[in-house]
Amino acid sequence: MHDVKIKVSRRTALVGAGAAVASTITSGLVSPKFVQASEPSPAPNPSLAAEHAVGEFKVFTLLDGAVNASDPQSTFGMNQEPEVFAEVSRENFIPHETFRAFFTPTVVDTGQEIVLFDTGVGEGGRPARGNMRAALAGAGFTPEQIDVVVLTHMHPDHIGGLMEGGAPAFPNARYVTGQTEYDFWAGMDPESNGVAKLVADNVTPLADRMTFVGEGDSVVSGITAMSAFGHTPGHMLFMLESGGQPLLLAADTANHYVWSLAYPDWEVRFDMDKTAAAETRRRIFGMLAADRVPFVGYHMPFPAVGYVEARDNGFRYVPASYQLQL
Repeated sequence: MHDVKIKVSRRTALVGAGAAVASTITSGLVSPKFVQASEPSPAPNPSLAAEHAVGEFKVFTLLDGAVNASDPQSTFGMNQEPEVFAEVSRENFIPHETFRAFFTPTVVDTGQEIVLFDTGVGEGGRPARGNMRAALAGAGFTPEQIDVVVLTHMHPDHIGGLMEGGAPAFPNARYVTGQTEYDFWAGMDPESNGVAKLVADNVTPLADRMTFVGEGDSVVSGITAMSAFGHTPGHMLFMLESGGQPLLLAADTANHYVWSLAYPDWEVRFDMDKTAAAETRRRIFGMLAADRVPFVGYHMPFPAVGYVEARDNGFRYVPASYQLQL
C-alpha cells in the first residue's frame, strides 16, 4: 500500500512553530501541507519536501524551484493553431498566456542506500530555482549522505546542481547515467553550445565515478532503468518497485500536465527528436494508464506525483491526493 507523509527534520522541529510554514498546493482536489526546508530558501519559492512510501522505500520529491513564464505556446503545442491551444487551456482552467514551471528532483531511501535522481538547476538558478539542497535538508538528509546520484538526462535543469562552489556537491556519491546520453553530450565540443559546456564542467569531471546503464539495467536492487528517448538522445526513466508496489520516475517524458501529457503529439520545444518524444509519451503513459502505476514527473505541479488515465486520443493527469494515504 502506498503512503504519503511529510518529513520534518529534527532541526526544523527545534526551530519552533514559526519556522514550519504550511504551503497550499493547488495541483489537486485536496491541498496537502508541506513544511519549509530546514535550511532557509530565498523568497519567493521556499524549497519543500514531500515524503511518499513505495513498499519499503521512502521516496521524497524535492522542489528545486518554480517560476512563472509567459507565452507558453512558444514552448508547448508548437504544431497547434493558437485558437486550439487557447481552447484546450480554457477547458483545463489554465490561462493560455502564462504558466508556472516546476522543477522536482527525487531522493529515494531504499533502506540500504540513499539515491538522488537529478540535481536541479544549481547555484546559478537561485533564488527562484537551485534550492534542491535546502529541500534535501527539509527531507532530513545532507549532501554527504547521498550514496548514488542518477542523471535521467543532461539538460541544465538536471545537472546544474552536481557542483557547488566549484566542487562536487555530493562528495561521497557514485554516479549513474545512460550510456547513450553520456556519449552524445561528452562527444561534443564544449564550446559548441551551452549544454555541452555545462556537461564538460559538471559531468565529465565525475566520469571516473560513473556507471553507465541501458534498458533493463539495475541501479540498485529495486530500481531499474528504462529507455525513453526523444526528449534527449538518451533520456532514461527509472522504475521503483518494493513490496510489490511500483512507482515510475518519469523525468521529462512530459513537460506539462496538459500541453504535453494530455496531448502527447503536441510538439515541445525542448524535445530534441519531436517524433520520438511523442512516440515515447504514448508508450510510457499508455503503460501507466493500463497498469494504474503512479509516477513522478519532474515538471508536474509540485509535489509532482500522480496517475494517468487514457482519454480520447490522449491522456488525463490525475494528481495524487488522499489515495496515497489509505
